[in-house]
Amino acid sequence: MSVGSVGWKLVGISSGLAAAKLSRTVLDKVWARTRGGEPPRNPAAPGTTWSEALSWAVASGVTVAVARLLATRGAASAWRRTTGHLPPGLEEVGN
Repeated sequence: MSVGSVGWKLVGISSGLAAAKLSRTVLDKVWARTRGGEPPRNPAAPGTTWSEALSWAVASGVTVAVARLLATRGAASAWRRTTGHLPPGLEEVGN
């Protein structure tokens, strides 16, 4: 494993984790404002309705996935601007 590969893994993981944390914080606030209460911390709890549990699962899953995608793409773009080439492992993937 090359130094560049390790560097990219660290950049990719850290940007994804930061994006997931930030998006979860924002989602919690949006949920509280739009739904009038805290999001369900344990959707499997008997007091949580199915609609609330499913809504939270969909909202949190989509929000975190999109945030991680945006962060990883942004990190890859910054990597390319800085190094002049795509991050290791991305150069062989293409459309």
